[in-house]
Order: sequence, then structure tokens, then C-alpha cells
Amino acid sequence: MEDPFLDTLRAEGPAPDRTAQMMLYGQFVGSWEGVLKYLGADGSRHETTAEVHFGWVLEGRAIQDVWIAPSRTGRKDGERLLMHGSTFRVYDPQNDLWHITWIDPVKQANNRMTGRRMGDDIVQEYLADHGKRVQWMFTDITPASFHWINRESADDGGNWNIRGEFFLRRRED
Repeated sequence: MEDPFLDTLRAEGPAPDRTAQMMLYGQFVGSWEGVLKYLGADGSRHETTAEVHFGWVLEGRAIQDVWIAPSRTGRKDGERLLMHGSTFRVYDPQNDLWHITWIDPVKQANNRMTGRRMGDDIVQEYLADHGKRVQWMFTDITPASFHWINRESADDGGNWNIRGEFFLRRRED
């Protein structure tokens, strides 16, 4: 059955006038699975399953993704849902950077940041409400896998504390 909303949201690929720039995040289009390692509020370390799905949207002028942990298929009975949110990524050709918004109704999170390539990595950054500098980084990127890091600094990048890491591999299906 056709869904007019999804049909107008979804795109087949990048917009022709910015194809090369869109591939910074376009390389992730598809489905991914793996693990999330994170620190609990008390500083204890935890690990759970994760799934991520990236897609082209808005006539190929944006990329949207959904991050879920624990994953829908890997969730154990009684395991608490940690996140089920979506990122919206829009390339800004005038400033050669990305405007990014993350919304997660599970955590009641709403983060606005900018992103750009830095060497072989992709770094997204914002200043959190509590004044800490926060980076979300895509690193160790290959066609079949990537490592995602959430880190924060209380001294403007002098020292970093890793809050969470995704280790993801591309799903074959």
C-alpha cells in the first residue's frame, strides 16, 4: 500500500547538484548492526545490541537515520530501551558543512550540531547545556563497518571522556 508521506520523504539517491558532497554521509545509506558500549549514570560500563538505518530523503538533499539500542531483534526480555531516535543531516553548500539535528523521544534528547570531514573521520560537534563540548565521531570507516564515538570535554577539548561507542557492520540483506 502506498504511503504519500513516506513516498514524498524518501529519495532514491543524492540530489544531482551536490552528489559528491552528499556522499560524506551517503556512504552509510543502508542498514547496520552491532554493539553499543556505554557508561551508565553511575559510571558503570554496559554493552547491548544496536541497529542503525540510513536513507536518502527530501529529493536527495538530506540524509535521515534511525538509531535503536538495544536492537529490536537483540533485545532481551525486560531489557530497557535506551534509544530509538533519528538524525536529520543537511549539507550547507555555502559554508561547506552539515547542519545536524538528533531527536530521541526515549531520552527526551534534542541536539543541534555541525559536522564535517576531518582527515579520514567525520566529526560532529556541539556545546551541551551543561557547558561541555561534545563530539560525535565516525571513525575507522570502511564500506562494511564503522566505529562511532560519543565523547565530551569539560576543558574545551584538552581532555576527552568517552560516553558511548557503537561498533557497527553493514547488514547484507
